[in-house]
Amino acid sequence: MGDIANQQHASRAPAAALADAPAARGMASAGAAASEPFLAADVGGTHARVGLVVGSSDPARPIRVLHYHRYSCADWSDLTAMLQDFVQQLAGTPHAAARSRIEHCAVACAGYVLDDAVVNENLPWPVSIRAIRHGLGIRRLAVVNDFEAVAYATQFLGANDTRPVIETAQPPLPGPVLVMGPGTGLGSAVLLPGQPRAQVLASEAGLVSLAPGTEREIEILRVLRRERAHVSYEDALSGPGLLKLYRALCELRDGTPRLLTPAEVTGAALAGSDGAALEALHVFCGLLGSFVADLVLLYRASGGAYLAGGILPQILPFLQASTFSERYFNKGVMRAYLQQVPVRLIEHGQLGVLGAAGMYLDSGMPSDGRDESS
Repeated sequence: MGDIANQQHASRAPAAALADAPAARGMASAGAAASEPFLAADVGGTHARVGLVVGSSDPARPIRVLHYHRYSCADWSDLTAMLQDFVQQLAGTPHAAARSRIEHCAVACAGYVLDDAVVNENLPWPVSIRAIRHGLGIRRLAVVNDFEAVAYATQFLGANDTRPVIETAQPPLPGPVLVMGPGTGLGSAVLLPGQPRAQVLASEAGLVSLAPGTEREIEILRVLRRERAHVSYEDALSGPGLLKLYRALCELRDGTPRLLTPAEVTGAALAGSDGAALEALHVFCGLLGSFVADLVLLYRASGGAYLAGGILPQILPFLQASTFSERYFNKGVMRAYLQQVPVRLIEHGQLGVLGAAGMYLDSGMPSDGRDESS
């Protein structure tokens, strides 16, 4: 499922819900609450990253991560149990005293909030906002979109935090920054620079209809359309999508699929041990290059494009040698514009945690004892 930016509670709250508080109250309460540690989590379909964080006066690094742990979602019965384990871990750290003072939690998660639940078919279990609040004994839980959180955090990236996919002769121009990436799903968001703080534009671009750019991709689309009437980019540009590409190509090559997971397809492609897997990864990279360029043009992302997600760091040399760049620039008269927009890879790492925490502080955490999430 794609990533829909909704926050807090009730039926599908708008993307701006977390920032609706008046500025004066927001700044005052954020200042008071920022001095106390709180939880921030980045929850994906495969991994969840959890941190104990606190606000910082350093504008370049406004969030400090005091303690951090990455979990495999499949190892846990639900998100509440995972967060409880993290809090218990604090007993063996210098931050043990913070356990009894945690009142807030910000969660970056793919999907959208509907009443008490976070709705997302890529998560391994249902997520109940009420269960998490009660299980942790906290006053407020806020849910933000995972790629919005990552996009927010990119404004604090250093020069050594990224790796080049497409370089430009000059530094990127001021303007919107695109963040997108394939993992369990296909997420995207846009960072809009501004003062006093940047804003993040949510996107459901991953659910846009897949647009083939070669005869082979047209053949693949025909195969994929047998399973569902609407074939999106996420149906190709994700872990499950890579597996779909591989199976479609096995059929087109009159072969029998023998690889069962996206990791197996990637491994066989990089090893050159399976022709269909190798072709699937080439198609994956070509489609990705074309789609990234489409989104750069759509949002006029002169500030550059960042690629995130769990797949690309594993295949970076392959991606750089693939048709990604060729397809990225193949946009007719807009080629000259795209030549000014760099594309760089970022490791997901703690970015979602930092972004969730930063967006939460920007919103103004309530300090008057009210529970705004029930």
